[in-house]
Amino acid sequence: MTNGQTQKLAVLIDADNAQPSIIEALLAEIAKYGTSNVKRIYGDWTGYHLKGWKEVLLLHSIQPIQQFRYTIGKNATDAAMIIDAMDLLYTNKFDGFCIVSSDSDFTKLASRIREAGLVVYGFGEKKTPEPFVSACDKFIYTEVLVSKADESMSIKRKSANDLKQDTKLVNLLRNAVEASSDESGWAHLATVGSNIAKQAPDFDPRNYGYNKLGELVAATKLFEIEERVVGEGHSKAIYIRDKRNK
Repeated sequence: MTNGQTQKLAVLIDADNAQPSIIEALLAEIAKYGTSNVKRIYGDWTGYHLKGWKEVLLLHSIQPIQQFRYTIGKNATDAAMIIDAMDLLYTNKFDGFCIVSSDSDFTKLASRIREAGLVVYGFGEKKTPEPFVSACDKFIYTEVLVSKADESMSIKRKSANDLKQDTKLVNLLRNAVEASSDESGWAHLATVGSNIAKQAPDFDPRNYGYNKLGELVAATKLFEIEERVVGEGHSKAIYIRDKRNK
């Protein structure tokens, strides 16, 4: 959000590196972060391989941008996306960009947009190279969106034992709690979530089969969880503490 207003977002999709089956879930996910003022998708529409995309573009008001393949082995689509992104950046009309691709060629673009003070949301498959993932403020793996669109492909929830054996996850959660905690070791869950986002752009509870951070934290069985009533409106807030601090 910017100044209490909904973020204005430019959505740029690499048709060669994204699947049309995710489109509804993709746009619903993007809607959590702001309004898609521009929606463009890039590819060589003269080819048969993008037929699946052609069937959903009109329905979702996505503008197809034609880009011929000038040379075999060279991706002209990436260049077209980058040029358009920079043109849109210089209009100063947007608060952020959504880049939908699993291609590392967009790493420098994401970094450049962030240097300009805008937020970058990346969307790509788990094969997406780490440099591109790290260059984004937030990165969502499209496998999560596929599982949302097709229940038969839903991501299986990991058990407490599986989660505890995931050293990267455990360290991420514990470090975030420690950085967000008060003197007694308790940390507001929302603050923990914000800290995690700064450390790991690709973190998402859905990657582990859980819809919310609180559900994932509870499933690890590594943290105490306490619900507190706060403020005059008697709203509730979740606080957590590493069980090692008891």
